[in-house]
Amino acid sequence: MTAVLKHELSGYFHSLTAYIFSAFLLAFVGIGAMLYNIQSAVANFEYVLSFVCLGFVIVIPILTMRVIAEEKKQKTDQLLYSLPIKTSEVVAGKYLALLLVFLAPLCIVCVYPLIFAQYGEVYLLTSYGSLFAFFLLGAALIAIGVFISSLTENQGFAAGITIPVILLNYYSVSLAEHVTATAFGSFAALCVFAVVIGVVIRFLTQNENLAYGISILLIIILGVAYFVDSAKFEGLLPDIMTKLSLFERFYSFVNGVFDLTAIVYYVTVIIFFLFLSVQSLEKRRYN
Repeated sequence: MTAVLKHELSGYFHSLTAYIFSAFLLAFVGIGAMLYNIQSAVANFEYVLSFVCLGFVIVIPILTMRVIAEEKKQKTDQLLYSLPIKTSEVVAGKYLALLLVFLAPLCIVCVYPLIFAQYGEVYLLTSYGSLFAFFLLGAALIAIGVFISSLTENQGFAAGITIPVILLNYYSVSLAEHVTATAFGSFAALCVFAVVIGVVIRFLTQNENLAYGISILLIIILGVAYFVDSAKFEGLLPDIMTKLSLFERFYSFVNGVFDLTAIVYYVTVIIFFLFLSVQSLEKRRYN
């Protein structure tokens, strides 16, 4: 894993990827700090981070689009499979390299609250708690980007999929106010989601029976639950969309609340999508 980590870091810092990512992220933070802390004379640096969140739509795809897709395109992933290390260690090495690249500009951003504190009252505890949550939010989005990159050989396609996925999650709370809240609407949406799960399993395992079996089982369970008590499905879809939002949980930290459940959720998302990335690479290895 260490060898993969060093190789990836060398690749990022000997190319423009790490510098473009850092430049974009620092530019977003600089614009936010100018608008909120300087021009509006607001002491809350955490508001700047909530402004920068939308910038993840651009910076995360820049960072993750090539991490595995480029290996597949150039066929260098075959060299990784020949190494005496597990696929999970390959994914972990690549992911840790991305986290270190992400952490580099954040170390600079960590100085901002201290600078502003010299000219006014800055809530340092809330600012650094929000910075910690900001790092976890970015880490979760990077894990999603790594998984999407593992599904294709085309960097542009990986970025093109990652952008709408992050946008959808960013606006999921707003969209939840406009989607159907009826019991049948929620039931139908969950059935579609069960089919999507089957498609993902089919892609990762190449086992049609397993994929179809899980999808059918989930739909049967949903059907039985809907038949027994359809009232529980009232407003379920908007509620799920709200709870799945990575960004909404970050706003709790911005509001001064240290939400332990949000940390658990971020860690769970990271582990889940890294696991899917490992399965995606394992499928390619055995094919």
